[in-house]
Amino acid sequence: MTIVLNRKNIATGIAILFHFCGAVGILLSGSKDWFIQNTSLNLILMAGLLIWNQPEKNLSFFLFLLAAFVTGMGVEMIGVNTGALFGIYQYGTVMGAKLNGVPWLIGINWFVLVFCCGVVMHQLHGWLHLQYEMLDINMAGWVEKLSLLLDGAFLATFFDWVMEPVAMKLGFWDWKDNLVPNFNYGCWFVISMALLWLFGKLKFNKSNPFAAHLLIVQALFFLALRTFL
Repeated sequence: MTIVLNRKNIATGIAILFHFCGAVGILLSGSKDWFIQNTSLNLILMAGLLIWNQPEKNLSFFLFLLAAFVTGMGVEMIGVNTGALFGIYQYGTVMGAKLNGVPWLIGINWFVLVFCCGVVMHQLHGWLHLQYEMLDINMAGWVEKLSLLLDGAFLATFFDWVMEPVAMKLGFWDWKDNLVPNFNYGCWFVISMALLWLFGKLKFNKSNPFAAHLLIVQALFFLALRTFL
C-alpha cells in the first residue's frame, strides 16, 4: 500500500498522533498534569494545520476566521462576567493567558469548531443534493439553506455536549455546582448557527480536506476521555 504524503494526510497523521498520545498520557501515564498543561499547544497546532490545508486562502476566509474568533471571545466574556450567556462558569489556568476572564485560545477554539462543522455540513449537503438530483427530487432552496444551518449548529452543539464533562475534569473551566445548564446548549446552538450563516455567505473555498478528519479525531478524543476518565 502506497502512502501519499500530501497536506491532508500529513495533518491527519499529526492530529491522530497528538490526540492518541494525549489520551494515553491523560488516562494511563503518571504525567497526566503535563499532558493537560500542554493542551493549548495542541489546539494551536491543530488550528495551524487547518489553515495550512485551506485551499485558496482569500480575504473572505480570513474574515470568517476573524469573525469567529471575535464572536467567540465576545460571547464568552459576556458569559463569564455576567452569566447572561451559557450560565455561571469560570475558566481555569490550563488554557493560558486571558482577556477579561476568557483565554485567548477559546476564540481559536470557536473558529476551529464552527469552521469544521461548516465544512462537514457543506460536503454532506452537497452529496445529498446530488442524490436528490439523481432521484429527480427537487427541494426548495430555502429548505436546503435552513437545513444546512440547523444541521451544522446541531453538530457544533453536540460536540460541546461531548466535551463539557471532560473539560471540567481537566480543569479547562468550572460550572456553578458542577452542573451544565441546558441554557448553555441553547446559546451554543444559536451562536454557532449565526456564525454558520456567515460561513455560508462569505465567498471562500469550503472544501478544506482536513476539517472532517480533525473533527472526527477530536470527537473520538473527547469521547474516550468522557468514557474512561
